[in-house]
Amino acid sequence: MSKRPREFRRPQAGVLAARLVEPRRFLHVVAGPRQVGKSTLVQQVTGELSLPVRYASADEPTLRGADWISQQWEAARLEAAGEAGAVLVLDEIQKIPSWSETVKRLWDEDTRNGCSLKVVLLGSAPLLMAQGLTESLAGRFETLRLPHWSFQEMRAAFGWSLEQYLYFGGYPGAAPLIGEPARWSRYIADSLIETSIARDVLLLSRVDKPALLRRLFELACRYSGQVLSYTKMIGLLQDAGNTTTLAHYLRLLAGAGMVCGLPKYAGGAARSRGSSPKLQVMNTALMTVTSGVSLAESRTDREFRGRLIESAVGAHLANAAAAGECELYYWRDRGQEIDFVAVAHGGRTAIEVKSGRAPQARPGSAAFAATFKVKRTLLVGGDGIAIEEFLGRSVSEWLS
Repeated sequence: MSKRPREFRRPQAGVLAARLVEPRRFLHVVAGPRQVGKSTLVQQVTGELSLPVRYASADEPTLRGADWISQQWEAARLEAAGEAGAVLVLDEIQKIPSWSETVKRLWDEDTRNGCSLKVVLLGSAPLLMAQGLTESLAGRFETLRLPHWSFQEMRAAFGWSLEQYLYFGGYPGAAPLIGEPARWSRYIADSLIETSIARDVLLLSRVDKPALLRRLFELACRYSGQVLSYTKMIGLLQDAGNTTTLAHYLRLLAGAGMVCGLPKYAGGAARSRGSSPKLQVMNTALMTVTSGVSLAESRTDREFRGRLIESAVGAHLANAAAAGECELYYWRDRGQEIDFVAVAHGGRTAIEVKSGRAPQARPGSAAFAATFKVKRTLLVGGDGIAIEEFLGRSVSEWLS
């Protein structure tokens, strides 16, 4: 029997719980895309603490001001008057203008005064959170990154099969709706896609062409798993501007945990930056919803199913990369290709996906190994590692 979402604990819950029982040392930052369970995880952990906990959220239609942070902080300080201290949780903190400067001032005041108030900050725009942290809070925080839910987690929490995970992706909040596909699709489109774009990207970043950013998101979903040059993107998008604009918008979408562009591996980050990106959804639900393909069609359309499998494998790896477990690239040279190159612990792992669709380039394991030292090569699908087995284990297990 599957567990209810609140009964299921993600592995990161144990990490946060251990950090909060330690002496006050760092701000605890929990970052990740929308609807991955950040608030639920923090509430699960803080609900088991013996300390007083104050929880407040800045996720409102109109932005709050920096004085709101000070008010919440002062209230929590009163509860931390005892020797054991207290915990303050501020959710969607990136919505507050100049939040990092205010947090820095208040945190440093508590440090000087010996106040034992522990602070947890949550945010659904990791890129924007990172900007505020590095600008003002360097050396004062520890980050816990929550990626999209894996197949392993959706199976444990909801009893999902591989087929369900491939199509419906890893959004736990939408899981109860999969029996009504039209309703599920509407929820993903309105409550997740539009909300993430409107509130986590457009509201918090300068975007001169919001319509272009939305079209770029849809393009990335449509071409997920494929290498697409910026020049070709300009040809496919109306009023696309220049390649610099597209690259910037793609980074913003990646920062919101929606889609990303994997760079070509060239033995060094500096040489890979100017390459054509391999477009990749971070959650296959984004791909299926924007495609309009039904669950039944996704099983019978060989081309789409192949792209869906490749995207699921890519999303599994990309989420691990977003959580800091590895660096992720693709490789292509003279008609030969490696679907994914994962770099971790100083070693390279070449990953080829056999999804059943017609390959766009020849497998390049031998050529890649001849050019770069490879720790191991993995074949996922076909007569290699079963898709279900690969997605059912953490990326760190495959790369260790």
